[in-house]
Amino acid sequence: MRRGRKCAVLLLAALLVAGMAPPARAAGRQRLAVGSYPRLVRLEHSAYKGRIVAAVSGWDNNGPFAPVFESTDEGATFREIGQIRDSEDTQGECCGTLFELPRRVGDLSAGTLLWAASYGQDAGAERRMAIKIWASHDGGRHWSFLSEAARSHNHDGVWEPEFDVDAGGTLWLHFADETEAPRYSQVLNRVGSTDGINWGTKQSTLAIPPDRVRPGMPLVRQLPNGSYYFGYEICNYGELYCNPYFKISSDGANFGDPGAPGTRVVTANGNYFQHAQTVTLFPGGANGTRLLMVGQIYTNTKGTPLSSNGQVLLANDNFGTGLWYELPAPVQVPSAYNDFCPNYSSTLLPVDGGRNVLEIAADYENGVCTTYFGKGPAS
Repeated sequence: MRRGRKCAVLLLAALLVAGMAPPARAAGRQRLAVGSYPRLVRLEHSAYKGRIVAAVSGWDNNGPFAPVFESTDEGATFREIGQIRDSEDTQGECCGTLFELPRRVGDLSAGTLLWAASYGQDAGAERRMAIKIWASHDGGRHWSFLSEAARSHNHDGVWEPEFDVDAGGTLWLHFADETEAPRYSQVLNRVGSTDGINWGTKQSTLAIPPDRVRPGMPLVRQLPNGSYYFGYEICNYGELYCNPYFKISSDGANFGDPGAPGTRVVTANGNYFQHAQTVTLFPGGANGTRLLMVGQIYTNTKGTPLSSNGQVLLANDNFGTGLWYELPAPVQVPSAYNDFCPNYSSTLLPVDGGRNVLEIAADYENGVCTTYFGKGPAS
């Protein structure tokens, strides 16, 4: 036994000397912060290149806000480096997103870190929700208000913002929009900007009849072949409930017929995630890119939660085409259910050269929604 331990220590030392991290084991989750809807990004275009930044839609005694964290050791530890507090925080803040500009947009240089969130959902019967954007030029340490990309013209909500920069250099903000009721319960719209400050008229990305159908949770990931993976959920569609779907865009600006649902994500056994999917690109597969998905509730073909609920990821090695397969989730949330907190819109990031998965997911701790992070093998 002592000899085996010595060999393991020597192997670890050799890997570290070579600049390689050994595969991580899912050794339990570590507490990050009070809050939900976590987001992760690795900085690639600034002086802070290589650092990992995380943000959470959180709250404290002063109300909702977004704490920002940094890791310099591939997600083994995090420390708080900044906070985003908006004037409308006290009226509610929800479902924020992080995005690093991969190229210059107007006066915003490559490496500028953007945060967008929904504000104002608790403002009462006459609320007018907005999606506001903040910017950081120093890796998330200091933030300044940049612009307002969308505001509801009625009581209905605008939710779940996500960014992409298309092939022509336009910055797009995608969001779930309830303001077209009663014709549509919810649609996916987008607005574009060439400077991050002035935003164009909203355009329809996904709007599916009848009026009860609700596409939501948009995300865009640029693929190494130059195309863009556009992912989302569709709720109340036929007999299905909040299933993940995707489309492929050639340029990140055009997404085809808004009435076409796209391709459904499912395993060979018919299993799928319900609610709040997110997708991240990892190394792997025959073409060099693996898509990893996390969702809130893992169910069988009938929509019944499986015994592995809250404990698996789904992977695909062909840019989403074909069947997906299971991998273990680093952060275990086995009690995940339809609620804003447990495993809702969790986030993934490749670490240790892509050999491991860093995950942040939320769960209840003594009745308080709390985010946790952990690492595990990526294959």
